[in-house]
Amino acid sequence: MVLHVKIAEVTDRIIARSSETRGIYLDRMRQAADKGPARAHLSCSGQAHAFAGAGPDQDALATGTGGNLGIVTAYNDMLSAHQPFERYPELIRAAARKVGGTAQVAGGVPAMCDGVTQGEAGMELSLFSRDVIALAAGVAMSHNTFDAAVFLGVCDKIVPGLVIAAQAFGHLPIVFLPAGPMTSGLANDEKAKVRQKFAAGEVGRDALMAAEMAAYHGPGTCTFYGTANTNQMLMEFMGLHLPGSSFVNPNTDLRDALTAEGARRALSLSALGNDYTPVCDILDERAFVNGIVGLNATGGSTNLLIHLVAMARAGGIILDWQDFSELSDVVPLMARVYPNGLADVNHFHAAGGLGYMIGDLLSAGLLHPDTRTVAGEGLAHYTTEPRLKDGLLSWEQGSGISLNDKILRPASDPFQSNGGLKRLAGNLGTAVMKISAVAPDHRVIEAPVRVFHDQDDVKTAFKAGEFTSDTIVVVRFQGPKANGMPELHSLTPMLAILQGRGLKVALVTDGRMSGASGKVPAAIHVSPEALDGGAISRLQDGDILRVDADVGALEILTEGVHDRPAAQADLSANEAGLGRELFANFRRAVCSADSGATIFGV
Repeated sequence: MVLHVKIAEVTDRIIARSSETRGIYLDRMRQAADKGPARAHLSCSGQAHAFAGAGPDQDALATGTGGNLGIVTAYNDMLSAHQPFERYPELIRAAARKVGGTAQVAGGVPAMCDGVTQGEAGMELSLFSRDVIALAAGVAMSHNTFDAAVFLGVCDKIVPGLVIAAQAFGHLPIVFLPAGPMTSGLANDEKAKVRQKFAAGEVGRDALMAAEMAAYHGPGTCTFYGTANTNQMLMEFMGLHLPGSSFVNPNTDLRDALTAEGARRALSLSALGNDYTPVCDILDERAFVNGIVGLNATGGSTNLLIHLVAMARAGGIILDWQDFSELSDVVPLMARVYPNGLADVNHFHAAGGLGYMIGDLLSAGLLHPDTRTVAGEGLAHYTTEPRLKDGLLSWEQGSGISLNDKILRPASDPFQSNGGLKRLAGNLGTAVMKISAVAPDHRVIEAPVRVFHDQDDVKTAFKAGEFTSDTIVVVRFQGPKANGMPELHSLTPMLAILQGRGLKVALVTDGRMSGASGKVPAAIHVSPEALDGGAISRLQDGDILRVDADVGALEILTEGVHDRPAAQADLSANEAGLGRELFANFRRAVCSADSGATIFGV
């Protein structure tokens, strides 16, 4: 199938825009690769220090010629998504030994949960944790004793942070190993109904707690299609996972076999063999375009409009939101997974999942077919599905058809003709909206604003019954420079209640929402942010805004708003407590949301 003209056009534009920075990055990676296997450059003392704790692998590390595999892990047992990684190092070491190699845990990276910190002060560290993860992974790999690596991570900031770090070591092959989603529990829509009833005072905390525990009930990723599962999708579309591995449940024989194979595959791709495939050759401009296509086709998380920009910049590739918008115009929405539908990711996987989607998008000319991946040359590898027969892992061609057209449809008969994400622009600035879950009759709203500087004040106003007419709720001073750009997902239940009462409502903010932003239109990531003097800082209660996701408009209709002085906010409460004082330099150094909200430059 011939590549779609828009896919080619956007890719060519990204390549041209990035030519200088990408060239500098690739030169640096080639120089690192030319130095040869890392352990040979260490002194005997250095090698002894590095190998002293390796137990039965000590002699092989000191005298053998097999590859040494670094393990960078986001394991902790406080997060269900990362708890399964506890068993991975031993599985990986055993797999490496079987092929004459070794493996060592190089280091750990922090992994926080946005679900735990929603609406809490800790959420103000969430976005910055991505860059901390990149820094921590860099420290882990800095010992320079590894020929390849496996990176273990799943959730919201962990995978983007690990991808940023992987590109700093882009001369090495690195395979990403997921943990998989938890098995299905209480249906996500049922959980959402209980949350709304609790917000409305119709049920007590005991009912809410019972519903939440029934939904989040075991090890693995949350089963809705939020940022964590969007990350997993991206790793397949971009060629860093083994094919079909993203949504295999934890602690199963197939999951363990895929983990072991990932370790063997990483070693086979090192410069010691004949199939050298460094990360810098996988994550090129085409791979990032494929990731954006996957993001739109699946109705993925808005957080990735920030993360993909930052991830790309780590490899010298410059993306902007216009690229996302133009690709969204031609990429159909092929999946309905909660909050865009009733199915969870387990149902999506059973219906054909990523293998079906990638195959159909390739046939439609909507993906670059010729990318390099950890599975080999070409994205066609990702149309296959892993199978375990008599203890042996193999890949078989997928069915090529959707097994449930209420969850998964072909590009020729999609749920909607364009993608799940929309760029908004106008005299308020630039923002993005996830529209795949927003009904068409809710995508345009023209109404007075209520302006808040704190999400708790919105909740107070709701409880006081102050929202009685069509309203656009503006929550500002929530950008990366103001307070780390927290997610405001805890506002969703009450806004959904207002919408359910027949009111037209929307959220406009320079903060973030999660991938579970739901049915309420939310223009988020407004740039410039309020603390930078953006137009959002000049709004007052009663000003009229128009939010139009159909045409991509974000307009102040009230005259004279831009002539007002920018509002000021007391941000002292954001500066300390729960570690926030440690991130003052991050808040000062971070770039804007549309540039990736990162402390790292190109």
